[in-house]
Amino acid sequence: MQYQARENMISETYTIPQLDMGQIRSDFPILDQIVNGKPLVYFDNAATTQKPRQVIEALAGYYERTNANIHRGIHHLAEKATAEFEASRRRIQNFINARLPEEVIFTYGTTDGINLVAQSYGRTFLQEGDEIIISTMEHHSNIVPWQMLCEEKGCVLRIIPINDAGELLMDEYEKMLSEKTKFVSVVHVSNALGTINPVAEIIKKAHEVGAKVLIDGAQATSHIDIDVQALDCDFYAFSLHKLYGPTGMGVLYGKEAILNAMPPYRGGGEMIKEVTFEKTTYNELPYKFEAGTPNIADVVAAKTAINYVENLGKEAIADYEHHLLRYATEALSSIEGLKIVGTAKEKVSVISFLMDGIHHQDIGVLLDQQGIAIRTGHHCTQPLMHRFGIPGTSRASFAVYNTTEEIDHLVAGLLKVKKMLG
Repeated sequence: MQYQARENMISETYTIPQLDMGQIRSDFPILDQIVNGKPLVYFDNAATTQKPRQVIEALAGYYERTNANIHRGIHHLAEKATAEFEASRRRIQNFINARLPEEVIFTYGTTDGINLVAQSYGRTFLQEGDEIIISTMEHHSNIVPWQMLCEEKGCVLRIIPINDAGELLMDEYEKMLSEKTKFVSVVHVSNALGTINPVAEIIKKAHEVGAKVLIDGAQATSHIDIDVQALDCDFYAFSLHKLYGPTGMGVLYGKEAILNAMPPYRGGGEMIKEVTFEKTTYNELPYKFEAGTPNIADVVAAKTAINYVENLGKEAIADYEHHLLRYATEALSSIEGLKIVGTAKEKVSVISFLMDGIHHQDIGVLLDQQGIAIRTGHHCTQPLMHRFGIPGTSRASFAVYNTTEEIDHLVAGLLKVKKMLG
């Protein structure tokens, strides 16, 4: 009853967004199951979101009715598969407001996209002594490729610090910028803290000194409207599996002129125009960066995931998830000895926390026994954990199909954990 009272208290000062939660939850078949004798509560959405029935059916339907290799065949199935594949490219172009479909490169995920830029653009245009700026809150996928490049090319990696709330110190960032700055690569939304970074300002300041900018959008696309032209970023990378879509499929957006100037990242079929033993000429955009047979089925199903999100409405989803964040923040803060790590003013629906005297892994194990799935550990952000002086956190991350009732289950589960181990 106390949690219902909290709901009523919040609703007095905050209009709870209205979505048809019964219909939404019925769209996700994986949610309708029992784990360890309890109804599944899935709060690991920052790792991967679950897939609606529509996406699952689109994936199965491709293999049942369309399966063929693309861009090469002239038979019916090949042409049908090619049309569906390229329709997804145009759908994603519209979703992020890219200027051209050719600026949408299909990758195997955010990590693959960042590596493509580091290995192609970085190797070609960066030189010894050039400076690359990233931030303290980066995922390892946006740290390691740049470290590898710096070791190879003799570049210098610089790090934007953060405050105790988990927000970038923008004054320090501006001090770092100079004529030596050639590249900036920062996360749009922190996977560990939920912080929304001021990427438009970061991009503007970097461009003033002539630097190019990549935005890691892995955690942003399911929560925030993305307009790459308005942001004016040079590159934007994200994965579809965090956007209710298939795994193993991602997108790298790049400005046409920059992509045209970059050499191919991989060699093989599809990315070539003509091959002889003496010389190979490369294909045009976007194909010169898409060597080999791509992940066709998942690309085809990706547009169904985007359609699902846009049919619900990005604004309605964002409002609802903000409601979940507010509710969960208050509910978790009421637990004595629980500390939230990451209290930025601008956040998405991610909460990392610590509990006095209880290891985060033990929390995850005991919650799983109650059917509650969270993430524990350093979340592939070890330098960020070092900044806070901790080995890791417990993380609950919410999606459009989650409910306040599930948050109540989380609170009750944590109280049980505290009683057992606290």
